Amino acid sequence: MTKLVGRKCKPCEGGVAPLNVDEAVALMQQLSETWSLGADAAFIERRFEFSVYSRTVAFANAVAWLATNEGHHPELTVKYGTCKVRFFTTAINGLSENDFICAAKIDRMIEDYNYG
Repeated sequence: MTKLVGRKCKPCEGGVAPLNVDEAVALMQQLSETWSLGADAAFIERRFEFSVYSRTVAFANAVAWLATNEGHHPELTVKYGTCKVRFFTTAINGLSENDFICAAKIDRMIEDYNYG
């Protein structure tokens, strides 16, 4: 399996089944252990913590830039020192490989830059 971080999201307009629990669990192995898998593999999410609001917003903007480049957009919840990122693919009402590709790229971004 090609590493997720090196892949590019493919358009998903529906017509395919969402990943099942076993497929999602297998892909979770390529993400930081701080990502969590929702019940019935409906979504993945991770909460990021920051020391000041400006770093939280900088991170949220970086995630927005990444999502725009991938054509796959998460749900972001931004608060003073936290940003929760949740991925799911609306068109299939569940998870697709795109969700894991973007999560892996966020993991890489966190490793490469100091947002804390």
